[in-house]
Amino acid sequence: MRGSDTQQSTIFSYLSPEQRVPAGHPLGRVREITDRLLVALSDLFDEMYSTMGRPSIAPEKLLRALLLQVLYTVRSERMLMEQLDYNLLFRWFVGLNMDDAVWDVTVFTKNRDRLLKAEVARKFFDLVVEEARALDLMSDEHFTVDGTLLEACAGLKSFKSQDGVETAPPDDPGNPTVNFHGEKRSNETHQSTTDPEALLARKGAGKEAKLSYCGNVLMENRNGLVADVETMQADGTAERDAAVVMLASLPGDDQVTVGADKGYDTKGFVADARALNATPHVAQKKHSAIDGRTTRHEGYRISQQKRKRVEEIFGWMKTVGGLRKLRHRGLELVGWMFTFTAAAYNLVRIRNLTKSVAGASA
Repeated sequence: MRGSDTQQSTIFSYLSPEQRVPAGHPLGRVREITDRLLVALSDLFDEMYSTMGRPSIAPEKLLRALLLQVLYTVRSERMLMEQLDYNLLFRWFVGLNMDDAVWDVTVFTKNRDRLLKAEVARKFFDLVVEEARALDLMSDEHFTVDGTLLEACAGLKSFKSQDGVETAPPDDPGNPTVNFHGEKRSNETHQSTTDPEALLARKGAGKEAKLSYCGNVLMENRNGLVADVETMQADGTAERDAAVVMLASLPGDDQVTVGADKGYDTKGFVADARALNATPHVAQKKHSAIDGRTTRHEGYRISQQKRKRVEEIFGWMKTVGGLRKLRHRGLELVGWMFTFTAAAYNLVRIRNLTKSVAGASA
């Protein structure tokens, strides 16, 4: 029998968003872990908000919404609010009922800035790392360091001389025609008017220079989880400087190994790593800062094999996490988003790893 094409809306609905989400949906495990970690941040949230006045967006809901933005590559807060308005999966994950109003995008952004000032991303990331350690998913002996350039939310036309001298009046004030041919431009003499903290950098010889930041991760070698992150200006030595900072933050005083590419094969970094009780398993240049006393061991070969997995982290953060082209400006906000995206990556890895363990034990 043919069904009727009735399009009249029903007045009442007796289904909640949770009933529309399949029991085995991948977000289920992610939300379970996230909710448990957010309970641990409750005291911090109490300190951030006044006890008087009109209720604001619940910080727990705000963080879940930001997590969805990373996991589903939503490119703007405005599009995120649009998705929350009609996407039942998003509403369920954030904790909104069917008839709850979606927040104004400006209010959402201002509340996100409150989380920025309280360094919530770092505290949330640390809780995710503790969760992975509690599940025995992380190595506490073998690590890898690496960094990547994050293209800033600023164009080369905004990279102007700091002395303010205009060579010619713009033909179009909104989008002027600019000819850089023959002009020497460097971070010492020029600065971006759009994002002053972004620096001109390039990945290697023969590559084009772009306004960028430097995002760095410390990866543990057992399952490829992010153990620490650091975001710096792309000043040429940021990768090695960040590596030293991250190694210094490792708990305990036990000997560890740290794998790295040839960019870290310098006398300065090798000496700093050894001073921090870390054996530098760096890829060797022609005139290397390490010798056979380090490279003859089997652990060196394993570190060189494992260190390539760090590119999987950067690949996920740029393609899925939306960091290929930054949407935010300023080192503080870029660092906040980089840290939060690393936490999202770890959550996905924990879900996948614990699912595999559960399947194997069954």
